Amino acid sequence: MNPLILIIDDYKDILDTLKMILEFNNFDVITANNSEEALDVLSSIETPPDLIISDIMMSGMNGYELFNKITTNTNWNHIPFIFLSAKSSPEDIRFGKELGVDDYLTKPFNEEDLLAIIRGKIERKKTSQLISKKVYNLLSSINIPKNIKKKHKKELDEIILCWVIWDDTYGPKLKKYYSISNKLSFSIEKVSFQLYNAAATVYGQEGFSKAEGILLNIDNISRDGYILFDSYPDINQRSGEQEFMLGVIALNINYFYSLKIKKILSELSQKIKDNKDYDFQNYWESISNLLGSSLF
Repeated sequence: MNPLILIIDDYKDILDTLKMILEFNNFDVITANNSEEALDVLSSIETPPDLIISDIMMSGMNGYELFNKITTNTNWNHIPFIFLSAKSSPEDIRFGKELGVDDYLTKPFNEEDLLAIIRGKIERKKTSQLISKKVYNLLSSINIPKNIKKKHKKELDEIILCWVIWDDTYGPKLKKYYSISNKLSFSIEKVSFQLYNAAATVYGQEGFSKAEGILLNIDNISRDGYILFDSYPDINQRSGEQEFMLGVIALNINYFYSLKIKKILSELSQKIKDNKDYDFQNYWESISNLLGSSLF
């Protein structure tokens, strides 16, 4: 089955051109002429698209407002998003940089660059889905109460930051974590181990440290997760590298927040690699403040 892409633009010529390019490159395409129509399309299809490409300046609801609507809907908030627009004001450039270089492209676009970005995003989404499935299978043996959403409403607002390292003798090892509550209905240690194991089985030991951050569904515990991998030289390890994972577990991490969490975890990761002083709780607070804020 070909990946499905939703394109939103109020210029028919652009819609038709993009549709032709993508279909020629083995993508299935659905289109919408404005944001309101896009929301109707998303509501009417059974399976969400693998990627959304949207213009910014459109009559009625603009592209940013559409992005806000999509990322606050739990059925759609993990869909990768690309803005394609002629806008180039300082504010738009700032917002585009916040999203990441490959999340904001200006018109006229280079066809090869666009296709490379699309393929990269869809590949990462497939990897995320594969790891999420492996996490589900690995966690299936953990006893989670079926009524967790009703029984632990306060707990669902909890945010967990964890740091897992690879130990040649014991396997994954929880180096550190921060959470307000010490009485969760699941074991942070067990969940973080299985997040590490699931990612390692997908990437393999050699490619693990080169893997990018991944946004995941952790359906067993009704949470989302974001995990980032890295390594640093260590002669005491068999591989010569100390591999590690930084992870965030929270009730809801949408696509936009995952990009910001990646920046926070990348900074923490660099501190770990450089053996510099840092306050683990401060990084948790940054993530907690982020997840409690509005998008823009």
